[in-house]
Parts: sequence; C-alpha cells; structure tokens
Amino acid sequence: MPASHRTPGPPAGPSRRTVLGAGSGLAAGALTLGLAPSAYAAGRRLPFLLDMVHANPGEPMTESRYNDPRTLASYDYDGQVINEFRPPHTAVTFDTVDERTFPAGSEARAWVEDNARRIDDHISRAHAAGIGSYFFTDIIVLPKRLIELYGDELLDSEGRISLHRPRTLEIHRLMLREVFARFPGIDGLVIRTGETYLQNVPFHTGNNPITEGASSHDLLLRLLRDEVCVRAGKHLFFRTWSTGGDRLRDDPAYYRAVTDKIEPHDKLLFSIKHTASDFWRTVPFNPTLGIGRHRQIAEVQCAREYEAKGACPDYIADGVINGFEEYPTGTGTGPRGLSDLVDNPLFAGVWTWSRGGGWRGPYISSELWCDLNMWVMARWSRDTALGEQGAFRAYAHRAGLSGAAVDRFRRLALLSAAGTLRGHYSTLLPVKRLTWTRDQFLGGSDKDLIPDYDAIAAAGLVEQALAEKAQAARIWQEVTGLADRIPLRDRADRRHLQVSARYGLHLYSAIHHGWQVMLRGYTGERSATMRTHVKAWDTTWTSWQRLADRHPSCATLYQPLGFGKKDADGVYEADPDHGMGPSVDHYRKELAA
Repeated sequence: MPASHRTPGPPAGPSRRTVLGAGSGLAAGALTLGLAPSAYAAGRRLPFLLDMVHANPGEPMTESRYNDPRTLASYDYDGQVINEFRPPHTAVTFDTVDERTFPAGSEARAWVEDNARRIDDHISRAHAAGIGSYFFTDIIVLPKRLIELYGDELLDSEGRISLHRPRTLEIHRLMLREVFARFPGIDGLVIRTGETYLQNVPFHTGNNPITEGASSHDLLLRLLRDEVCVRAGKHLFFRTWSTGGDRLRDDPAYYRAVTDKIEPHDKLLFSIKHTASDFWRTVPFNPTLGIGRHRQIAEVQCAREYEAKGACPDYIADGVINGFEEYPTGTGTGPRGLSDLVDNPLFAGVWTWSRGGGWRGPYISSELWCDLNMWVMARWSRDTALGEQGAFRAYAHRAGLSGAAVDRFRRLALLSAAGTLRGHYSTLLPVKRLTWTRDQFLGGSDKDLIPDYDAIAAAGLVEQALAEKAQAARIWQEVTGLADRIPLRDRADRRHLQVSARYGLHLYSAIHHGWQVMLRGYTGERSATMRTHVKAWDTTWTSWQRLADRHPSCATLYQPLGFGKKDADGVYEADPDHGMGPSVDHYRKELAA
C-alpha cells in the first residue's frame, strides 16, 4: 500500500445504506450498511490517536510494519504504545529501594540493563518519527529478589503482593521515580490490572493488585496520579479492563464509584474497550464510555483474536463507529458506536491494536485487513466529519480503486462482518461460550459447545441454528467471488485479497459442516445428512491445506482442537482430547458402526 495518508473530502451528503441482496442468504432488510445518521455533523479531531502491536506473551516479538513509528506517523498517529511485556519498571535496578535487588555483575542485573537499552531505542525511534512513546505496564510486577527480602512487609495473608501494605506503596513510589529518572523521554504509561503476564520477565513476579475491590483501585489510582501525572508530568492511561469479577470494565455505577473519587487531571485518562467485555460481537457497546468526570480513550482491536486475527476479511470499523448490526436501535437505547460520542467532551481519542491480542495463531504474513481497520479508524479519529463511509472510501481510493470497484470492496468488507456474526456467533440466541473458537482453535460438542447446544435444543432451534451456519458459508462464497473482481493497485495485496477471502470461506465452511455433524449428533440424530457433512468436512480441510501450501501469503491454519492449558513456558496450547475434530470423529465412528 502507498504511504500517503491524504484523504479526499466526504461525499456530498449522507446516503442511506444499501441492503445486502439475497445472494448472501440475507432476507431483505435484515442488514443495513453504511452511514450513521449523524456521520456528517460538525467533526472533531480527537486529541489522542495511539496504536499498539500486542506481542504474544512467551513467543518471539510480532513482526509488523506497525512496529515502525514512521508508519504510524504516516497514518497521522500521535503515539505508539510499546508492549513487549517487559515494561519500564522491569528495566530499572531498584537501587533506591535496596541495592541487593539486582547486584552488580549478576545475570539479573545484565538482563535489566539490556531491557533498558531496548526501551531507550523505542523512545528514540518514536521521537525521531515525531510521535509519543507510551509503555504498556502491568501492575503489580516486582523483582523476585525484592519479595525474598521484604516479603513479610509486602504480602497479604494469601501470599499476594498487596497494595494495602504500606511498604508496597512505598516501593511503588520509589519504582516510578526510578523509571522516570532513568527514562525521562517516556511520554506516559498505559496501566493494566487484572492480568499479569510474567512470561517475558524471568527475574520478576507479580499478581493482580485489585485484591480488595474498589479500595484497591483507589489506592492505585491516587498513587499513579501523584507520581505519573503530578510529579513526573507524564500521561497516565488507566485501563479499566479487569478480570476476576471486578466490574470496572463494564458497570457504570461501579465505574463512577471508583473514578469519581479521583480528582481529574489533564494527563489522566481512562482507557476503555469499546465492548462491554472482551472484543466480541453480540457484546453491547460499553456503557462506561462517555460518563463520569475523566477523559477517556476507546480501545479497538483491528485483528480480533476471536475472529481469525486478520487471516481473512473481518471489517470491524463500521460496527465500532456506527454500531454493529446486532445492536438495538431507536430512542433510549444509548450509544451504539463511537460516532454517538463525538460531541461528548469526555471522549478524547482512540487506541487501535493494529496487531495482536490473545495467544498463538493464526499467524499472518499480510496485514491487509489489519491495515483497513486501523486506517479507517485513524482517518475517522482525525476528522470525524468524514464519517466511517467517507474514511472507508478514502482508503479504497488510496488502494487504487474507483467507481464500481469501490462499491464491491465495501460490499466485501461489510459482508465479512455479516458472515463472521453468523459463523462464529448467532442472531438467534446469545452464545454462552463465546470462546468456543478463539485464536487458532475450534472447540467442539465434546466440551466447549455443550452449554450452547443444550440451549439450542431446549429452544427448539436446531434446524435454524444449522441454517444460520449454512448462511454464513454462503456469505463467504459471495465474499470470494467479490475478491476476484477488486483490482487493488498493489499486486501482492490483490492476490492476498483473493487468498484471504478463500481462507474465510474454508474456515466458515469447516464450521458449517462441523456443526451439521456435531449438533445433529448431540441431539441424538444419526443420518445420511450427517455422513454427507462428514465427507464435506474432510474435503474442506484438504482443500484448506492445499490453499496454504500453494500460496505463501496464506495465514497458518486453524487447529480442529479446543483451547487448552498453558505449557511449561506459560503459553496456551491446544486441547489434544477435545475440539471440533475429535467431536466429528466421534460421530464418524458411530455413523460407520
């Protein structure tokens, strides 16, 4: 793709969305696509536009053009979030706490100093490109040696490092002061609580700091505001993402109860996923966006870990900005997308995750679909008056398309969203186990899909659920046909467009045939229909492997196994005993008996 990020102006006025035709199996009026009603209101340039390549914990660093801050600057980003799970506080010596922490000449000291040089390089590259450097930071992460020395002053009765111990707070103050003394060029920190990844920091340990609910948040926020914003004059982006039952991420009342107690500061912002949980479809727009006393930025994953990670078309920018198809409409429903927040002064920016999130693969070599999502989000963030459709058309023009080819490209993109919804999720019933497929894994009727298959059977929706998966496969057939008729300027991108569309067709065909076997078998059926789909399942996987073998740009394939447990390095592996493959094979044997 060309490096230019100049965009033409928006169309002359708003247009209603065109309806997907019957060729996709979508009923007339079932899906409307295009502009939100307010897309051409007076626009804003949002104050913050950040991007992050999210490396897989415990694996080699992700190779991506978006690691280069010059690429981000060319897209008009103003900041890079560096996330290698080796944050700046793992690159200081803690000499101001205790010189015994990392003794001179030790292996641990050498690791810390090498990590510091990496951080220096990141800061220098970002500043040379003219953008800010912000570092993804898990708290609590402290040196193992420090816990050995002061554990009786740091740990609670359950053996957790506790912010409610005075010595822990003191150490964190000294730690933050060392960070900004050692790395004065850092522009800010992005703080995560609730998940603590230690795979990449061999000399450190840690845990979730939120051990006592709202009071833990209060202690941490006050500490960070004082040390990062007030004392150091740096930006603090406090992520509300949390796990373990903490509801800061999606409960408006709890969010207000925690954050309203903290005095606003120009350099303190809260970072909130646009979904009211993880980056899933069918999950509501996050109700904590646009409320409270503090400015906020919205987090957007551009290569969704639950939706093939950019291995096939998966256009999410329309849904993020305008609201996804499955969101309710009408008065009183609240915001559906980021366009509904444009006039809210608390809404201060967008943080895209151009790559990453989750674990393992699929691993991609072409970033075409990541690029489309992040570029449209970036264009819209820089000038919301463009509307999502205006930003999309600007990308299409940049890619060398014009006239009917632009319309075909847009139809393909929007169909990808419709096919993903019907293939992974459902328009019939809420999916109970949204993680039944994630990363490179496909769960089955032997474990992951049991709750949903029980619900489908209880509701009498077996045939409708299977028809929906067949509809998804038909949508992907149309996506593949469109891909062959879109002349992207770059030949490699043009070929990958075709290959990745076929990847999506194979993925959702495998799901379609797998469900036909599994759901029918789970509900007691044994039929010729199932035998037909067992054969089609086998054919699909053979063809999918052939696609990967013949085309270097093809992403690595899914595994027909469920999401398993962590290995010795702390990285999740496939479940060798459960998944779509073992489930289909179970019914294959029964049908052959």
